[in-house]
Amino acid sequence: MSHPHVTLPRLTSLVRQAVPKLLEGVVAPLAVFYAALAVLGFNGALAAATAWVYGGVVWRLIRRQRVPATMIVAAIAITARALLALWTGSPVVYFLQPEAGTICISLVFLASVRLRRPLVQKLTLDYIHLPSAVLKHERVRRFFARITLLWAFVLLANSTVSIWLLLHQSIGQSIGRSLEQSVGDYLLVRTAIVALISGTAIGISVWAFRRLLRRLNHESHAKAAIPA
Repeated sequence: MSHPHVTLPRLTSLVRQAVPKLLEGVVAPLAVFYAALAVLGFNGALAAATAWVYGGVVWRLIRRQRVPATMIVAAIAITARALLALWTGSPVVYFLQPEAGTICISLVFLASVRLRRPLVQKLTLDYIHLPSAVLKHERVRRFFARITLLWAFVLLANSTVSIWLLLHQSIGQSIGRSLEQSVGDYLLVRTAIVALISGTAIGISVWAFRRLLRRLNHESHAKAAIPA
């Protein structure tokens, strides 16, 4: 049985889809927090980061656009984080909460492989249409299982590194450094390491996916060339 020819969207198209979401959801909140930290201090940075998320919700409501469920969850999560950090007076608590959440997500990724419903497959189908005949291919099923395992360990590695840095950075306790300097150093180092790990995993994932599709298309053409 031959499988339909499948091609990936152009890389520029994928970048155009991903970059705005990356800027709004990752880069901008970090930049807002870091800038407010330098000017207003830690409490001011908490307020600025929270205001940024709620500002995004309000902006969509004003423009009568659908507010993504992920944005609503993010607003609730950052509110809880900020309130808990203010109540405890510890920035470690603020940064530790999302890492605990990331560890839970990595465990969900692992469980999805065990249940033979790899999450990476579901996430991929949000951006790329793959025919059902392709999804049923054993090689495709193995690919998504392996990539889901890869990202489970990537998330776990990112959280492990972040927690280690957080605890060994001794935020607010280092001699000769202010709270703002300690937090700033942590954010810079943590962001660089996580970007390196995640960027490498993204490159491997895209390369492996393209390689898989080339093999499937080659098989399909070879079978089509065989006389009936």
